[in-house]
Amino acid sequence: MNIRTLLSTLLLCLGMAATAQENDPYAGYDRVTLYDSMTVRMEENGLSHYVNHQRYRILSDIGGRDYNTVIVDYDPLSAYCEIRDVVVYRHDGTEEHPDFMVCDYPAPAHMIYWGARQKMVALGRLEPGDEVEFLTYKKGFTYALLQGDDPDAKYIPPMRGHFYDIVPFWNSQPVKEKVYQVNVLTNKNLQYKIYNGNLNMKTKKDGDRTIFTFENKDYFPLKTPRYTVANNDIEPKVIVTTAKDWEAKSMWFYGVNEDFGSFEATPEIQAKVDELLKPAKTENDSLDILTHWVADNVRYSGISMGEGEGFTLHKCEMTFRDRCGVCKDKAGMLIGMLRAAGFKAYAAMTMAGERIEDIPADQFNHCITVVQRRNGNYQLLDPTWVPGVRGELWSSAEQQQNYLMGLPNGAKLGLTPVSDPKNHYVKMTANTQVTKNGTLKGTVTITADRQSDRTVRGVFYGFRTEWQRSVEEMLYQEYPNAKLKSVKYTSEDEYLKQPVKITYTFEIPDYATVTDNEVIATPFLANGFYNFTMRHLYYNTSLEKRDYPFTDRCSRYVAISETMKVPSGYTRVSAPEARQFVTPSISFKGGYTIGYNMVTFNETISLGKRVYEASEWPAFRKAVQCQRGYMGNPVVFIK
Repeated sequence: MNIRTLLSTLLLCLGMAATAQENDPYAGYDRVTLYDSMTVRMEENGLSHYVNHQRYRILSDIGGRDYNTVIVDYDPLSAYCEIRDVVVYRHDGTEEHPDFMVCDYPAPAHMIYWGARQKMVALGRLEPGDEVEFLTYKKGFTYALLQGDDPDAKYIPPMRGHFYDIVPFWNSQPVKEKVYQVNVLTNKNLQYKIYNGNLNMKTKKDGDRTIFTFENKDYFPLKTPRYTVANNDIEPKVIVTTAKDWEAKSMWFYGVNEDFGSFEATPEIQAKVDELLKPAKTENDSLDILTHWVADNVRYSGISMGEGEGFTLHKCEMTFRDRCGVCKDKAGMLIGMLRAAGFKAYAAMTMAGERIEDIPADQFNHCITVVQRRNGNYQLLDPTWVPGVRGELWSSAEQQQNYLMGLPNGAKLGLTPVSDPKNHYVKMTANTQVTKNGTLKGTVTITADRQSDRTVRGVFYGFRTEWQRSVEEMLYQEYPNAKLKSVKYTSEDEYLKQPVKITYTFEIPDYATVTDNEVIATPFLANGFYNFTMRHLYYNTSLEKRDYPFTDRCSRYVAISETMKVPSGYTRVSAPEARQFVTPSISFKGGYTIGYNMVTFNETISLGKRVYEASEWPAFRKAVQCQRGYMGNPVVFIK
């Protein structure tokens, strides 16, 4: 075979391989789940038995590395777990039924150490084409709660006699078939709802029981850009529950904590409340003092404390003594202190990072406090999310978030309001001057409040001895050749008293181009100093449209103003054009005012929400593009 024939053959083979890859729907993935079957049988008291049967195929070397262990998560305080069988089908046709050893290890944990564990079986080396089949059994519930004498009592869900489940029909790798089946007593009146798509669904009567079956086939991971809302908010899922309505769930949550005595104040707690409230003159003062005391003095760290985990809040006595706990402990501590101060206060549940659907299942991952003001209105407080946040008792990073209050007469599902973006302002002002040798001299001041205040104060995290260096780095990261003349900043100890303020006086050599005929320079602030305080600048604006809702960290308002002077004698000025637009939730205004040997740059951006609909992307994108349009786009002064 001559070289030309060999080359033609090689190119043909490569082309056939490329075509085959294009026609392979699993190309580029590491694993495909061939089937995933979960069957659940609920007993009268709520105890449920789960049998999961899965089989998957390895598609790549990375898949062989990442999926060579069968892992099942569980909490021994509330669930029993078995790995009953594992089979490996090799790509060469051989079949292995290993005499596998089930290992039981503590689950990886960070900040919350409630004793979660993992049972696992190591499968050894897996190669593309190998398949793994396994069968597991679990009984119980996700959370550890109050226990009784019955050995199975700890496996019964918190709302005794009830059942709920949230079943995602999406995955990070392709799935050929998934089936979820739940078998319940017909008189339990199980409700279900399918979200974000269609599933094959059927019901079957079996004596006094009803079997609900949900199925989906041939689905692939949804590829979404950064900052899209959570997968559970946009991909198919089914939620099932036997709870009647949100009011019933609300009253149960209230009752389980009152019965446990979660909020009873000890004499020591009462004495602390009396001491803290001595300077308080108004109702707002009291709420502010107590919320921030709990926020700053109860460290976020969850350790297993035996009975009382999950939906039951630990007693204030324990949290006050230990000075640590998770969100529910901080919320419970605040409730106890508020009650000791004469307020009516209760616990509430919410879901950080995801939407709570309109069906009364336990879609919660966070606990907060609600206080009834003396005018009868309820106010949300969150001592978990407000440490280091000036001016807020409820974190505006949680706006547009569902919540359920635990009240004696019940409550409906609520939605936290949007916070005015001007509550979270970042203001930057500067006076700068270009010298004849191209050096930029000037002073810039940054002020911010609430959530933006917290972001700006990020430079103060860590040891106090590092604060000065951290503030300096903000300048040097952008301009390594800068000379910092002075820097002043608000005392970190006074974050409750005044907004953060940082002032730099600096020189930047070779910043501008200066010739006999022209000066070319971009105002310092127009170039995007302190970009890290403006998350919107990190969005990918090459996308002309988004198909799904997207999120920002918080609503906010950015105001930038700088007056830049140049040497005398330059009479004509060419500056980037003005830009301006307004929508109900997003607005932008920017441009230059020209003076004698100087220009003033002004820019304001208002982003009015945390969660945006896909239809709002064009306006959001335009605001980002408008702001970026001034970055590196110089002003030209001509003699």
